[in-house]
Order: sequence, then structure tokens, then C-alpha cells
Amino acid sequence: MRYLSFIGGQWREGSGGAAFPTYNPATEEKVADVAQAEAADVDAAVQAAQNAYPAWRLTPAPRRGEILQRVGERLREHKEALARLLTQEMGKVLAEARGDVQEAIDMAFYMAGEGRRLLGYTAPVELPDKFGMAVRDPIGVCALITPWNFPIAVPSWKIFPALIAGNTLVWKPSPESPATALAFARVFEEAGLPAGVLNVLCGPGADLGRALVAHPGVRVISFTGSTETGRAIAREAAGKKVSLEMGGKNAILVLDDANFDLAVEAITWSAFGTTGQRCTACSRLIVQRGIAPRLKEALAAKTRALRLGDGLDPANDVGPVINRAAQERIARYIAVGRQEGARVLAGGAAASVNGRGFFFQPTLLDGVTAGMRVEREEIFGPVLSILEVAGLDEAVAIANGSPYGLSSSVFTQDVNQAFRAIRDLTTGIVYVNHGTTGAEIQFPFGGTRGTGNGHREAGQAGLEVFTEWKSIYVDFSGRLQRAQIDTEAILAAEH
Repeated sequence: MRYLSFIGGQWREGSGGAAFPTYNPATEEKVADVAQAEAADVDAAVQAAQNAYPAWRLTPAPRRGEILQRVGERLREHKEALARLLTQEMGKVLAEARGDVQEAIDMAFYMAGEGRRLLGYTAPVELPDKFGMAVRDPIGVCALITPWNFPIAVPSWKIFPALIAGNTLVWKPSPESPATALAFARVFEEAGLPAGVLNVLCGPGADLGRALVAHPGVRVISFTGSTETGRAIAREAAGKKVSLEMGGKNAILVLDDANFDLAVEAITWSAFGTTGQRCTACSRLIVQRGIAPRLKEALAAKTRALRLGDGLDPANDVGPVINRAAQERIARYIAVGRQEGARVLAGGAAASVNGRGFFFQPTLLDGVTAGMRVEREEIFGPVLSILEVAGLDEAVAIANGSPYGLSSSVFTQDVNQAFRAIRDLTTGIVYVNHGTTGAEIQFPFGGTRGTGNGHREAGQAGLEVFTEWKSIYVDFSGRLQRAQIDTEAILAAEH
């Protein structure tokens, strides 16, 4: 099957006529051919978005919300087909792929409701017979650049708030999962989104993204991906509004009084769900010494029992990593860990299923200490490093010592310890007695330090990057009331 770019409401070949393939990482079979967009297509897509902007901006927000509601309904109808395509293209097990699509359904309905809110505020003003309020305004054309690991959920965090606010979009999904993205875009067309409001371009390499970031018609850039690419975008996009969601090196803290069975289940899911290919995956287990031996033994047994295989087979627990380059990168990190003195408790090697696929054994590294590369650098694979500590204070210090600050978690049955951790952990997300993965769309999502640049996605906060504040003053006194001078003296003289 061949997928085309979506520009100005039309499905089009790239201007150069080329295409690139996308493969199933579990079987290495081709999933589809995808039209390759070029720099000239960026011009066409931005122009289409600019042409659509005036009418979309003036469409009442409740009407925009009705279209988003229809998108959500159609996503629900297409959920299984989209989930199966998603699993075939990027590898995660089908249950997780369904969750990926469900997150977009939830976001569609949530942001559709914002069409009747888009809350501004009023406040008292300094002068009599005067009224003040602040409202949200759309900004214009937004460029969205998204990763392969959540090819529907992550774009939905950007697309729906941008649309409900009245912006128009050019979206560049990852070249590792383009067919899923284009199938998602077709749902918007079916729901009646006006032509040019959403445009989608796909292509391998960095040239397409650079052209989009540099385009003078783009006002906002929202990016999720690697720290290296995010920082390059920040340098190139000076003068534009930029939101960056980048890496993570998330930690679970387990204290001696933790609910043992719950901790084992949650750590396993957090570390190896989506084959560790989540920005919120648990990559560091910081465990108090008293519980450490028993916990390591249980985790090693559970990790070895996980079944690798094609995500479409419900008997499998863990799917492949995205491609051979990822498989090789993870293997290099295992070698680095061994050189630094870490010991492999489980896994530690690349694998295949029936001689095919880019699999990597879920891996536990013991004997890791703060400052090792495997403790500091994002591996983005099924690798969990285990560190032992004396107590909560040391655990928090190590957790906060990361160059990233997305998600953290603490397992304890002591409410005082839990609230100390909540207070002291400096990550954008903190869990108590739950793993680091997973987020709900009604709360802000994002992190501190090298994870981002201060913006958040989802919830009310998700509207911030796609809107500008406009302060409005209405003076109905019928006379000139001069602001920002000594109004107290003037008022006294008048009375």
C-alpha cells in the first residue's frame, strides 16, 4: 500500500515523486510505501495552512469543538484497525497500541469541551467605569514534529489543543511510523475538518524538519523527540514560540516498607512496557538496602519470564525495538555498563524470534552507581539499572542528580515518607505506589532540566503554547482616564 502526503485537503505525491518504505520491526516485512515530501512541499503545506487560517480562526470555538468531537467518535470506530497498523509499524504489543489510540480519543473529547471554555479571566481595574479582561488568541501556523514511539497519542497532545485554539497545522511525523500518522490524518478528513487546517508531510532524514522549522510562515514549533534534535531546533527557531519535550532518565525509589508484590509488578511494567521505548520508562531503580536482595531476586525471575515476540500475538509480553540501529545502540550500552563495573542479572543481549526482528532481551543491570553512563544517559530500550541506597534522602539526591527531570516514583507505605518524596523530587511528574509510565490527559505532562524548555502538554496547560494572551480594557467613563500616572492624586482632586 502507498500512503500520500496530505496538503490543502488533498492526498498528494511528494514534489520529487519519490517514496520510502516502512517496515515491521518484529518481522522485517514491508508495511507500506510512503510518498517522500521535499522542501517544496513544505512551502505548499505552509501556504495551505496560511490560506485556511483566517476562516478557521473565525470559526466559533464551539463549532471547532464539534469537529473534534466527530474526530473522537471516528477514532473510536477505527480504534482496532489503527492499533493493528500501529503495532505492525512500530512494534508495541497490541494492548499498548489500543491504549495509544485511546489516549487520542480521550484528548479529542477533552479538547472538544474546551471549545465552550478556552478560559480567560477578568480582574478588578484601577479606575472607575472601566472593565478589564484577558482572553486567549490563536497564533497562526504551527509546525508539529513528533516521534515514532507513540505515533497517535503524542501527536494528539499537540493537534487537538492547537486546533481548538484556532490555529492551523503542518505536521511532520517520524519516518519510522508514517503510515500510522497518515491513517490518523484521514480520520480528520472524514470528520469534516476544513481543507488546509491540518497538513501532513513525511520523509526520512533531517532536511524536511529543518525546512519546516526555518520556514518564515511558521509561528509555533512543538517538538517531541531526542534532546540533541530538540536543542538544534531551539537554536534554529529563534524568534518563534517553541515547545520541546525531550529525554528522560526516570527513577523508581523503593523503600524497605514498600508493598513488595505491587512494586515488582509496577517496576517490570515501567521498565519493559513499550520495550522501554518511552520517555517515561523507568530506567533507574533506586532501592533501599534492606529490601534490595529480595527485590532483585524477584525482578530477575520476572524479567527472564517475559516473552518476546510479534506484538500482534497476545501471548507475547514485549515487542521489538524500532530498528537494527536501536538494537545495536542498546547492546553498546550493555557493554559500557559492564566496563563500568555493572553486572547483568537478566537479559543483556540482542535477540530474534524465528530468526527475524529487532528484539532485545529485557535487561537488569546490578551494581550501578551514581555517575555511571548507564545511570545518566538515556538508553531508550529495555534496560533497568539498579542502585542501592541507605534511605530516602540518598535516593532523592540520586534521582534529582539526573540531567533529565520527567517522571519519578516512590514505593512506601509510610505517608510521611511519601509526602517528603512528593515535596523533594524535582521532576515534572511524581507517582506514589505506581510506576513511572502512564499519564492522564487532564493533567500537565512534561519535565524539568534537560527534559524540556518549561512548556507542558495536555490538560489546561496544553493550550499555553498554542495561544497568546490578549489583555482588553474597556473604558466607559466618557472621559480620558490616564493610566500609569499618579491616579490617586487625580481621583482625590475630582472628589
